[in-house]
Amino acid sequence: MTIADTHCHAGNNWFEPVEMLLNQMNANGVDKAALIQHRGTYDNAYLFECARRFAGRFAVVVIVDTGKDDAPAQLEKWAAEGAVGVRLAPLERSPGSDPLAIWRKAADLGLVVSSLGGVDQFASDEFEQAVAEFPDMPIVIEHLAGIRQGAQPPYATFKRAIALSKYPNTYIKVGGLGEISQRPSVLGADFAFDHTPPLIEMAYDAFGPRRMMWGSDYPPVSGREGYRNALQGVAQHPALANPADREWVMGKTALGVFGL
Repeated sequence: MTIADTHCHAGNNWFEPVEMLLNQMNANGVDKAALIQHRGTYDNAYLFECARRFAGRFAVVVIVDTGKDDAPAQLEKWAAEGAVGVRLAPLERSPGSDPLAIWRKAADLGLVVSSLGGVDQFASDEFEQAVAEFPDMPIVIEHLAGIRQGAQPPYATFKRAIALSKYPNTYIKVGGLGEISQRPSVLGADFAFDHTPPLIEMAYDAFGPRRMMWGSDYPPVSGREGYRNALQGVAQHPALANPADREWVMGKTALGVFGL
């Protein structure tokens, strides 16, 4: 089974250099990864350097300053460098007469949009309008639609967010269980949470395994359950008991969407 991590960060100005990520990948049998630019960094050169130095291991998803008029031109420049996607918040809009100009440019360039936001944003009418506007552009909803620890049933806002699965161009990233589960007060000898809410099961029912993808969120995951546990917690989740489903979520979906 090819394992692809769809949500990793590396950098010089924030987080860790890529060698730290590679150490985790190699130690845990992760074959490929998408380098997702971290917020506030508009110079994506380091990520492309990483992709060149370690050919075949990484795809690059960039960020551009969408508040500037030249953002579409900047995105075109990064696409020419080899970017496979751009990171946009659900409600991120361009200045000027066309609020969806940066989304439109991404679609024209054949890029993937990887979207970071809170569950309220993903559940908004404005985000659904953007998704509907670009039916041929893959839109990846990060971090299990932004839901976090402490979410309570009946998960009404999360249900509205994952209802976007009705659009065939949408995908959802599933991170480590530490994103949605509280750390146990007493830790046993083996990795486990006392309780994990049924959010992965709900995402599975909405999207199906072919539109789900695992993403570790390295290195922030190191402050939660750690890289190995984030991988195994999803790979061994009861919702993915079918080996074929596990293969899609842990790698095959990402290989197709990000061209890894």
